[in-house]
Amino acid sequence: MEFAPICVYLVISLLFSLILIGVSFLFASSSNSAYPEKLSAYECGFDPFDDARSRFDIRFYLVSILFIIFDLEVTFSFPWAVSLNKIGLFGFWSMIVFLLILTIGFLYEWKKGALDWE
Repeated sequence: MEFAPICVYLVISLLFSLILIGVSFLFASSSNSAYPEKLSAYECGFDPFDDARSRFDIRFYLVSILFIIFDLEVTFSFPWAVSLNKIGLFGFWSMIVFLLILTIGFLYEWKKGALDWE
């Protein structure tokens, strides 16, 4: 009985997901006529109806991975700043070491030219 709320939550979320998927199929356009705007290239410049297995430039992946890594820095910095008065000097210096490691990694990537687009 102690897991009953979790089971109820899972059943409700599963039903809600299935209802949303079903509603999207109901309202989806069944015609294949595409609008000219829909067939135009996206902001990134790729055609929307090319082969899904086309090759991408590795720089797209590199930029996305670097964004994720340095975005995590901000994600960890906010809770740290909020609880700074409770964690004391150990928490302060732990975060300084974390930021230092990320800064060294950023400088390494910059020096290696990973951020150059040419």
